[in-house]
Amino acid sequence: MRSVSDRVQALKGSPIRRLVPLAVAATKRGIHVYKLNIGQPDIPTPKSFMDGVRNADIDVLSYSPAPGIQGTIDALIGFYADMGVTLTGDQLRVTIGGSEAFAFALQTTCNPGDEVLIPEPFYPNYKGHAIMNGITVVPITTKIENGFHLPPIGEIEGLITPRTRAILFSTPANPSGVGYTREELKGIADLAIKHDLWVISDEPYRELMYEGHATSILEFPELDGRAILVDSISKRMSACGARIGCIVCKNPDLMAAIDKLTQIRLSAPTFSQLGLIAFLSSPNYKDDIAEMRRKFHSRRDTLYDALQEIPGAVCRQPEGAFYIFVKFPQIDDSEEFVKFMLNDFSVDGETVMVAPGAGFYATEGKGHDEVRIAYVLEEPKLIRAVEILKAGIEAYVEQRQRVAATAG
Repeated sequence: MRSVSDRVQALKGSPIRRLVPLAVAATKRGIHVYKLNIGQPDIPTPKSFMDGVRNADIDVLSYSPAPGIQGTIDALIGFYADMGVTLTGDQLRVTIGGSEAFAFALQTTCNPGDEVLIPEPFYPNYKGHAIMNGITVVPITTKIENGFHLPPIGEIEGLITPRTRAILFSTPANPSGVGYTREELKGIADLAIKHDLWVISDEPYRELMYEGHATSILEFPELDGRAILVDSISKRMSACGARIGCIVCKNPDLMAAIDKLTQIRLSAPTFSQLGLIAFLSSPNYKDDIAEMRRKFHSRRDTLYDALQEIPGAVCRQPEGAFYIFVKFPQIDDSEEFVKFMLNDFSVDGETVMVAPGAGFYATEGKGHDEVRIAYVLEEPKLIRAVEILKAGIEAYVEQRQRVAATAG
């Protein structure tokens, strides 16, 4: 029997979702699992969005236009206008979530064998889509000690080769929560112009910046024609299941190429687009987003303070998004630790699931003593989860020491 393709065999699976079957099994055993592994908020989706879905006056649920429903495009153009960015209808296309948007960006900017620079740790699906398109990820290594901000621009420039086609990043970032400064992004912009590179900026957490202003790549007019914005409604509206995003670029050739891809995949979900139109038509939509930001800001502070109670934990307060990356030097293999928490450990019938860190890196050997924690639960639950996490780390270390002593 023929084997599956080499490209699929090269995929390692998502560190966020790969171990979910263990959480399901724990739940079946009667264990309550605090799920901090995935960016799925527990905050209700705004009523205006859901009303747009419920009140849809549709007799036939037909395909939507490949570029997106015109009302969706118009609503998004208005949304970006409110943040000071002027767009025309031919510069924006609706996508099936942000994931399709950055897949489109990679497919239209890179050929098989090309390279894309990505700061690590990064959202694992970037690498997955790169592998599926024959693109090599070249990591820009960042460090937890300085909050995962970019290294000096000369260090980044040293990674550029004749095969480099693009720089891809998220800001505020998944998984680290870093929000790049305007100066950092200006350095990237200058580098892109100097070396004729595309800049792909993934910004679904833009409104979830807790101190200062989240700078968008669209704020650099010198990048018009080479800047690609990837966006999604899932995080700012707590609507992950809507699967609606968009891709924005002022380069007409790239957008013509994007149009071909939207036609191949047919259309984005109709009901979700109608929900988005209703949400952005609501006079209170900015208030809804601001309330979302307020809740996550408070959760960030609560989680960060709680983590300080774990001996040896190394982390920096994230500036945005709703994730924190933490190093636990006493853990030698964070994936084995997550398995231990789900298979072998609980406190009063409760345990915690986080995402092991290695899967967020392209550099072999990195992330094995790190985890990503998503602060997507209410604050009392976050405090309880950290208490269990602390006890779990102690138990895991003791177990490893017993095993080592027995082996010795």
